[in-house]
Amino acid sequence: MALIDTALGTIFGNGRNVVRETAEVFRENAEAAGDRATARHLAALHQFGGEFVPPARGRFDRLMDAINRLPRPALALGTLGLFVAAMVDPVWFAARMQGIALVPEPLWWLLGAIVSFYFGARHQAKGQEFQARIVHSMAQVPTVVDNLAQLRRVGAETPGVARSDGDADLTLDALTPERNPALEAWRHGGGLR
Repeated sequence: MALIDTALGTIFGNGRNVVRETAEVFRENAEAAGDRATARHLAALHQFGGEFVPPARGRFDRLMDAINRLPRPALALGTLGLFVAAMVDPVWFAARMQGIALVPEPLWWLLGAIVSFYFGARHQAKGQEFQARIVHSMAQVPTVVDNLAQLRRVGAETPGVARSDGDADLTLDALTPERNPALEAWRHGGGLR
């Protein structure tokens, strides 16, 4: 019994596992490999996440962004509010419109220019994007025309018929069935009478 205890103590004693340590020389420990893969994936995720963190911005930048987002909704909601005001209190609405009628024409031109520049920049950017898509589509027209010409040459007007365009060998190959050894063996073996 002491011999067995000594042998097992040598192999598994002192909190070590000699068999496992020896096997890990030849084969990777799956648990340790999983831990390393998890650490690698987490490091990659942290790196990718760091790329999308916006730079630190001060109060002024946040305030300017908030102010920049106000004009479009304010104009849209203000216009809807004018319609509601005209229906709720027509006399109040008419008095306000009389005040707008007194605004001088150069001030209207200035307002028009400001609104045009504000909304025109977005319209121009979207228009240029649309034109770029059209140019991309038009660049593909020769390829599409070429593909259509090739499809017409194939001759797929009638299902099951191939056009040989006067090539006698091709016509004979299309009309002569191929040899089928399995079918011939079945016919000669008495399977077909």
